[in-house]
Amino acid sequence: MTGCEGRCAVLARAVDEPLAGTAPQAARWVALEHRGAWPRDIASHPDPSISGFAARASAAGWRPLLIRRPGRRGPDGPTRVFLADTVPGAARTTVLTITGPHDLTSVPLPRADTPIPGEPVRDPLLLVCTHGRRDRCCAVDGRALAVAVTTVGEPNVWECSHLGGHRFAPTALVLPTGYLYGRLDAATAISARKAAALGEMEAGLSRGRSTWSAAGQVAELAVRDATGLRDADALTLDPLARPGTVVVSGPAGRRWAVEVAERPGVGHRPASCGVAALPYVALHATAVLPLP
Repeated sequence: MTGCEGRCAVLARAVDEPLAGTAPQAARWVALEHRGAWPRDIASHPDPSISGFAARASAAGWRPLLIRRPGRRGPDGPTRVFLADTVPGAARTTVLTITGPHDLTSVPLPRADTPIPGEPVRDPLLLVCTHGRRDRCCAVDGRALAVAVTTVGEPNVWECSHLGGHRFAPTALVLPTGYLYGRLDAATAISARKAAALGEMEAGLSRGRSTWSAAGQVAELAVRDATGLRDADALTLDPLARPGTVVVSGPAGRRWAVEVAERPGVGHRPASCGVAALPYVALHATAVLPLP
């Protein structure tokens, strides 16, 4: 992707910072179509309808995003609101249509374990982070990826606001499975979306499933690496798992004990373009042990 040597994504590649365990934790996502400019933080959007909606979503346990179609901004019109539940066995995406931000107060945001409203969306969404006001790498690499994937005719591709992990740009979220991916190119992004359409996930370049904590993401990906399991809903675990022994459950009663520990990096890694480097500490799996 286009860029200069000082960008955080380039520096993170240079130190080979691991992807596993870097996805944000969010079991439910709500993505609001917004054709106007995106502020650095949705919660500080100048339109109180949007900032208030973001605050209400966060308070109810949803991760809010702003989304738009790649390329030039289209004309104003009906606004779509996508809601997604990523929990295995209940993963689904729905869509509601409103006339504009003033209708956001009527959008229901039920709490966990309650069905989500809206019309079912059958085709998985690929949301590529292009939030330039958060980081230059997403603006440059993310936008290039979104356009490239759209140009070859891939459906349901959107630009989205901050996903976190700009140093892994281009980074994207696939809904409803909730897997995030980093260091993508057009081929790997398309593979990730197509895998979700088959009810699967791509282990390569996966940052983890947002349903789980960072330790849980590492444990789940370690089991997939050891077993080759691709079914997106094949594995479950404690969503709040911490470093230590994480028990992962799979099909046919299979279980694994995964030891997850902190691994100090060599030196520092970049936090974001224009921000001072931070101590580099990552989580990794030290053992994957089948349980009786």
